[in-house]
Amino acid sequence: MTDISGTKDATGTNGTTYEPSSAEEIILYSKDPATKIATITFNRPDHLNAPTADARLRYADLLHRAEIDDDVKVVVIRGVGSNLGSGADIPEAMAMSMDPTASGWLRELRVDDDSAVNFPPLGSFRHGAAITNWYANAAAGCRSLQEFKKISIVEAKGYCYGWHFYQAADADLVISSDDTLFGHPAFRYIGFGPRMWTWAQTMGIRRFQEMVFTGRPFTAQEMYDCGFANKVVSRDQLEAEVDKYALACARNRPADIIFMQKIFFELMKQNQGEYMGSMLTALFETIGNHAKPDAQELTLDEDTLSAGINNAVKDFDEGFPPDFRLSKSARRRAE
Repeated sequence: MTDISGTKDATGTNGTTYEPSSAEEIILYSKDPATKIATITFNRPDHLNAPTADARLRYADLLHRAEIDDDVKVVVIRGVGSNLGSGADIPEAMAMSMDPTASGWLRELRVDDDSAVNFPPLGSFRHGAAITNWYANAAAGCRSLQEFKKISIVEAKGYCYGWHFYQAADADLVISSDDTLFGHPAFRYIGFGPRMWTWAQTMGIRRFQEMVFTGRPFTAQEMYDCGFANKVVSRDQLEAEVDKYALACARNRPADIIFMQKIFFELMKQNQGEYMGSMLTALFETIGNHAKPDAQELTLDEDTLSAGINNAVKDFDEGFPPDFRLSKSARRRAE
């Protein structure tokens, strides 16, 4: 869930600072009433399309709007540049978690007048649980596609990590370029491992356990072989292939039928425990702060933040076999 490309981040961990782009600049939206296809585009390529908290809220709102809009039957989700995305803006999240006023968390929780709200105190269970439980809510922008009543197609390429991996796992269809890497940095250096329940069901428990315990990203072909991806094509064919699928879905059945079909699949997933898995994630993520780190483990604390998250992640990555590394550049250097 962090930018591992070496670019600058919001807290200046590489010695510089910048103002993050607005949510409207990071998350673009367009629709074509003639085809009934809408497109959500992640537009922050210099930071591997990492969404800020505000951008995640905008993403959730756009999906809600598309669900109601009779001009939309299919939503395509794609990214500008070489990657779908490497996850959420971790420097921003770290800064929010260390802010004693919790103003950033309150804003993410959609509390508009934070001056009138006293956030649960540090040391209380609710201090962490308030935000981790929020991520199980579709309005938070993390599992919004699980409750989306139209057809969703994710165009995966380059990095598909962290928060962007959520979107691929929750979408109806995933069309991937053959150079895509899938995974979650939580299995290597941060957090407990959100959404493990639904990922184990989607990938199959043996394959998913390999991802969790080695921390390695899986290739597009591996994800196709385990049933996670629907189609794998070369990068130059990707956009056309996604458009082909989107048009076929949009032309196939009426929106009312799609709505009923999506309710069926949602009931099936809830019977299998998808939402319960999200709630368990919130519990483990909250109590995970009490887990004792090993001496050699990379931890995202204040020292790491001030020294530079990108450098720390890259240094830690070098200790793994080349094909287990998260960074594409580190994998290439070892070839």
